[in-house]
Amino acid sequence: MSDSVIRVLLVDDQPLLRTGLATILSTEPGIDVVGEASDGREAITKVHELDPDVVCMDVQMPEMDGIEATRTLMDNGSRAAILILTTFDRDDFLFETLKAGASGFLLKTAGPEELIRAIRVLAAGDSLLAPEVTGRVLDRMFDEPAEQPTPVAESPKEPTVALTKREDEILRMLVKGLSNADIAETLFVGPATVKTHVSNILMKLGVKDRVHAVIWAYEHGYVSNGD
Repeated sequence: MSDSVIRVLLVDDQPLLRTGLATILSTEPGIDVVGEASDGREAITKVHELDPDVVCMDVQMPEMDGIEATRTLMDNGSRAAILILTTFDRDDFLFETLKAGASGFLLKTAGPEELIRAIRVLAAGDSLLAPEVTGRVLDRMFDEPAEQPTPVAESPKEPTVALTKREDEILRMLVKGLSNADIAETLFVGPATVKTHVSNILMKLGVKDRVHAVIWAYEHGYVSNGD
């Protein structure tokens, strides 16, 4: 983020919605809407030209949807944080976009304050995914069929990442949706200490934020839905 001003790109195929979002954000100090795009393909071009800090991305769009656009931007090494603005009617769309590299989700029915907060959170390098959303998405996407039990003789696949005992404890708290403040209170340590541990966890896992740390934990069998 440059000069303390958050540069935002709005991506949606509905001009009226883009205008409404731009109007809301234009009144907020420290946020500058640097451009708009009507589909994913145009978004990729605009990100390259304008170098935004945050991209507010719709999911269902013509030409190229938000999932493919997000995946392409991440594969191209874009530094922009992707905030998905969605009607949340398709859990599978949401999870696929998370895997593609999005760092936050917000309903299109959210109020102006929620939108502004989400943009600031992502611009600061954090992620925004409410615990109830995490549960809804992950419960659906990681529910294994009962007809395929793991043979008794097989041991669960262990992750190769070496976390310390405290990092392991904090990762499990992240999976449960606890914030840094919640974790600090639970462990009787300072927020700065938790932030350092979380940063170390992200580095060891090779992920960019806490949302993707949670996905890593589920994908590697590190925790189960009942953990």
